Amino acid sequence: MQTAGMLQTAGMLQTAGMLQTASILQTATFDRYFRSRSLSNNRRNVWFAEFWEENFNCKLGMHGKRPGSPKKCTGLEKVGRDSSYEQEGKVQFVMDAVYAMAHALHRMHRELCYGYPGLCPRMASNIDGKELLSHIRAVNFNGSAGTPVVFNENGDAPGRYDIFQYQITNRTAEYRVIGSWTNKLHLNVEAMRWRRGDASLPPSVCSVPCRGGERKKVVKGVPCCWHCERCEGYNYQASEFTCELCPYEMRPDTNRTGCVPIPIIKLEWHSPWAVIPVFISMLGIIATSFVIVTFVRYNDTPIVRASGREMSYVLLTGIFLCYAITFLMIAAPDVGVCSFRRIFLGLGMCFSYAALLTKTNRIHRIFEQGKKSVTAPRFISPASQLVITFSLISVQLLGVFVWFAVDPPHTVVDYGEQRTQDPSTARGVLKCDISDLSLICSLGYSILLMVTCTVYAIKTRGVPETFNEAKPIGFTMYTTCIIWLAFIPIFFGTSQSAERMYIQTTTLTISLSLSASVSLGMLYMPKVYIILFHPEQNVPKRKRSFKAIVTAAAMTGKLSQKGDRPNGEVKTELCESMETNTSSTKTTYVSYSNHAI
Repeated sequence: MQTAGMLQTAGMLQTAGMLQTASILQTATFDRYFRSRSLSNNRRNVWFAEFWEENFNCKLGMHGKRPGSPKKCTGLEKVGRDSSYEQEGKVQFVMDAVYAMAHALHRMHRELCYGYPGLCPRMASNIDGKELLSHIRAVNFNGSAGTPVVFNENGDAPGRYDIFQYQITNRTAEYRVIGSWTNKLHLNVEAMRWRRGDASLPPSVCSVPCRGGERKKVVKGVPCCWHCERCEGYNYQASEFTCELCPYEMRPDTNRTGCVPIPIIKLEWHSPWAVIPVFISMLGIIATSFVIVTFVRYNDTPIVRASGREMSYVLLTGIFLCYAITFLMIAAPDVGVCSFRRIFLGLGMCFSYAALLTKTNRIHRIFEQGKKSVTAPRFISPASQLVITFSLISVQLLGVFVWFAVDPPHTVVDYGEQRTQDPSTARGVLKCDISDLSLICSLGYSILLMVTCTVYAIKTRGVPETFNEAKPIGFTMYTTCIIWLAFIPIFFGTSQSAERMYIQTTTLTISLSLSASVSLGMLYMPKVYIILFHPEQNVPKRKRSFKAIVTAAAMTGKLSQKGDRPNGEVKTELCESMETNTSSTKTTYVSYSNHAI
């Protein structure tokens, strides 16, 4: 029973000691005792002979345990002298266990056999193991290492640890004590040494804390360790472990810990995309105003009257509006600006091409009628031409009013147009709610007038230029068609570009300005040049009767069928015929200005 108790006590002490982080202090008295042991003075230990053979690598007689050993033991060997010796690390615990058992038996004997020498009957007959265990747990003495030997309520010895650090000093590596633990930690921080001699404490964690905008991705099976993953794109750090997508109109802030509104932009006046269209429009407005002032100043001169004053002013109004729409397209969008954009976007082109269509249609009807009879066609007077022109314009205005009723004008912020992969460059575009389809519908009617006018210009291309503006109108329409054919792929081909707002606005405004410039340059600049620099040519033409005009139309039809004549011969014959018809007509004259074709 005593032996079992000592072994149990040694086991408890040994278990506590095995948790230490350093070797236990050696016991000098044990070393002296063990080095003095020999085969002659330690016969009571039945395992000592085997230890002797193992330690000295020899064999004890014929019955030795090492049959293959060539050397015989003499019995004069000495531990520590003829062999290497190092004290077993658990010796201290065995000694303390023996002392603990002795103290426990002493306490038990004093309690059960007080004043009785030797074992009293209560201890000699039978010792209760539980009672002995309670005395073992109650011992309290200083052990062989000078440290207290006690047990807690669970029978465990208190932890006592010396903390060592592996240090390299002068190229010599060794363990140095930097602290201890007995119920609490005692650490000498100044004695610590780290890599490269740095005395600052390095981090000693499984995972460092994640920075702002990073979420923790826990390592499977290791709940206290994680990887830090940055919230990418338009995601922000919603919690310690999750990233969430910002609302559509917002983007992550700099730290990705929250969302901020996406900045809203618009086309600025100082932008290169706006400067060029504005410059062209300013030149166009100045030139158009100059032409209008010149025509008003010389309103009663033959060239102005022959040009059809009423239709000219309508056409010049359309040209002016085509230039002016640039400023509405670049202005900051609001309900008022969006309303005027809808009205005037297609109205300037409608004014221009409605007037040109009326002119070319009038020329075509007059010369077609002249091939059949000398009776003038209907609706060729200036008043009729104005009625026809404004009837065509009213269709555009009616469509705009229907658009207003179906979809009232308002502004929108388009966050998808410049929603780049990098949220820091994302922008919301403030613009009027005019879709590409609505734009096509708004300009579609004006383009239809333009195409129809071009068809009539082609039909009247053979009319003598002495009588009309058919050829300048034709060249104007051909050039305008080329401009708008180039506009369509540029405008709709950039719908996926990040610069869509800038490219489309600039393309549309420049196309409108170029169309107006072509009409202004080909139809009116030659007249202004004659009025200002060659006034001698701005004189009344001789009056021609309508019959002379019809005769000229008939001759034109006949000569156009003579394919074997050169162009010069056709013109000469036509002019001679016109002179003959003009000379023979004496009774009725019609003012050239009233029948300008």
